[in-house]
Amino acid sequence: MVKDAFTEVSQWVFDLDNTLYPPQMGLFDQIEIKMTEYVMAELAVTRTEADRLRSLYWRQHGTTLAGLMREHDIDPDPYLIAVHDVDMTHMTPTPGLAERIRTLPGRRIVYTNGSAPYAERVLAARGLSGVFDAIYGVEHANFKPKPEQAAFEQVFDRDGIIPTRAAMFEDDPRNLAAPHAMGMRTILVAPERHDGEHIHHQTADLKAFLDLLS
Repeated sequence: MVKDAFTEVSQWVFDLDNTLYPPQMGLFDQIEIKMTEYVMAELAVTRTEADRLRSLYWRQHGTTLAGLMREHDIDPDPYLIAVHDVDMTHMTPTPGLAERIRTLPGRRIVYTNGSAPYAERVLAARGLSGVFDAIYGVEHANFKPKPEQAAFEQVFDRDGIIPTRAAMFEDDPRNLAAPHAMGMRTILVAPERHDGEHIHHQTADLKAFLDLLS
């Protein structure tokens, strides 16, 4: 049974975008548009070139921001404010999700490659304010992004997470490689099937998966 694989878990780490809300809500689509517009303005390039760089830096550096910082010495703070200035009025809670997360035994945190203030807004829109013990953004990893193991280590050291006692929920398969290597249980939250030794469980429905742990 799935529940048996989590008997030793007492620390629960959740990604934010497309994990604590379904991709159909389209929030990250807005962010990608904002990213492209920011790259256009900062680098004085066309939309086509900005889209290419956004995607390239995501693949090569883990996030577009990491690529902009390393390749162009971009200041991260204005970028994070600009790209996360998105509309959340269409977002609604998933019935029962907040209560299900609250019933997980032990400590519960959010760790996102976005910013912590943005994460707080998303959680409020999803009816998840006050559900988590702590919220960490890319700024808490000194702007190092997932999937870099050093980023996970910095956030986990800050919070006191013991990987062998923890589980990681993520929508990006590559962001589960480091947690797996560190000894965490890994859960991919995504509609598409992905295979790999670093993915222990997969679900397209976070609430339904958490129901299996109760």
